[in-house]
Amino acid sequence: MLTLVASLGVLNTVLLNTRERRRDLGMLKSIGMTPRQVVMMTVTSVAGRGGVGGLLGIPLGIVAHRLVVDHVGVVGFPASMKDVWHAPQPAAMLLAGVAIAVLGALVPARSAARTTVASVLHTE
Repeated sequence: MLTLVASLGVLNTVLLNTRERRRDLGMLKSIGMTPRQVVMMTVTSVAGRGGVGGLLGIPLGIVAHRLVVDHVGVVGFPASMKDVWHAPQPAAMLLAGVAIAVLGALVPARSAARTTVASVLHTE
């Protein structure tokens, strides 16, 4: 369920970002950028942001987990709740985060690639 909520948040952010950049993408298409290049540029920028978000968010999440579990430890959390992070898990979470971002970017990127230069400039 958490993955679904995160995916919808990423999709919403990408949709808004792509919508804001429609004029820029239209200008790039007017000087010769192909639809495939528009898709790749959009997906690559989202993948980069997903990677940076994962590189910042995963360590901060681990620190927050330790702080919360240590300070609420008087309730009596079992030891299994204190040591839940194993080395491959953060790497898998980072890759999953980037994959979710890329998958969320495909639909708006394809939509931006299909728009015509005239329609973008007409709406401005």
